[in-house]
Amino acid sequence: MPRRIKEKSHAKRRWVAGVKTDSTHPAKGLFTKNAATIARSLASKRVSPKGPLSGMRMLNYFINRAGHNLSPSRRKTLERAKILLSKRIRASRQRKHT
Repeated sequence: MPRRIKEKSHAKRRWVAGVKTDSTHPAKGLFTKNAATIARSLASKRVSPKGPLSGMRMLNYFINRAGHNLSPSRRKTLERAKILLSKRIRASRQRKHT
């Protein structure tokens, strides 16, 4: 019986594998580039038609999907891209409110 519980919890951790989306269109190989390029591209309307917040969701999705297969240096670059993208999101929100 403990084995069955373990299998269920393992399946819950892999929720990201079943997600199918067509809401964003990143260029092939985008996530292998530097942090500034990733953030700039994901904030663009061409890649994220709904805005930079959609790009942030795509970046988080990619990081979650890669999981343990990301090297520490690649993870650090992607986390840096998240920081840069969040700065763009804050800036765009401030522009809207002024």
